[in-house]
Amino acid sequence: MVGKEEMMSDPVLKLEDVTKAYGNHEVLKGVNMQVNRGDIYGLIGRNGAGKTTIFKMILGLSEVNSGTVSINGSVNRKELYKNREKIGFLVGTRFYGYLNAEKNLRYTAMAKGIPGREQKEEIERVLEIVGLKGEKKAVRKFSLGMQQRLGIANAIIGNPEILILDEPTNGLDPQGIADIRHLIQRLRDEYDMTVIVSSHILGELEHTADRFGIVNEGIVVKEITQQDLQENQPAVEIAVDDVARAKEVLEQNGIRIMREVVEKSSLEDYYFRLIGGGRE
Repeated sequence: MVGKEEMMSDPVLKLEDVTKAYGNHEVLKGVNMQVNRGDIYGLIGRNGAGKTTIFKMILGLSEVNSGTVSINGSVNRKELYKNREKIGFLVGTRFYGYLNAEKNLRYTAMAKGIPGREQKEEIERVLEIVGLKGEKKAVRKFSLGMQQRLGIANAIIGNPEILILDEPTNGLDPQGIADIRHLIQRLRDEYDMTVIVSSHILGELEHTADRFGIVNEGIVVKEITQQDLQENQPAVEIAVDDVARAKEVLEQNGIRIMREVVEKSSLEDYYFRLIGGGRE
């Protein structure tokens, strides 16, 4: 039976039974994943779980061994190529350190086929979105937060439909992390982008994304929404050696509950309950 949420969903990206191996090392072992239009989709997993390989499959940077990747409902190779042109991505930040932000972004604007007369306007637009408009100093003098924002500016040139961000808050201080979070939400809300973001900072990702895919050992073991997370709260459990007697004592003695505390389960708690193991 198809659930209500699935009926209402509008998938822009699907991976079905995708496998990938490098030699004898199997990295992806039948990944099934769906990102709906308008999602901020958080991809969660340990280092080496397969997150970056999933991004490579989506972007066409590596061929799948088996299974299918569909973008906007298309699996045709030619149509996939066109649809991938609508994806912006930040996977690491690599710029010419001796150039400023605007000059660095010219290379991406040219690569995306933006006409010369429109390049300056588009570059100014994306730099304004990320808060770097008018910044003239060389990129090598940028703080890490500024470099990450420039990486996002680079990714959104041409106003892509889908945006992939691999660890965009890595190494940032709390203010920098909050700035990136607000920027991601703004890109979805104001610019209609569907965003897929990975992060090892689960507490922050919980406040950023509205759907999550949990990757473990090459498989997306669970996809949940914020609502699922709220509903999947642990109950208070009391272990006794005689349930009937405990019930009788409570009833006969008229014990009143003076205080009740509901402790919220976090995304991190859910993650470790699901995959087991200790916190990294």
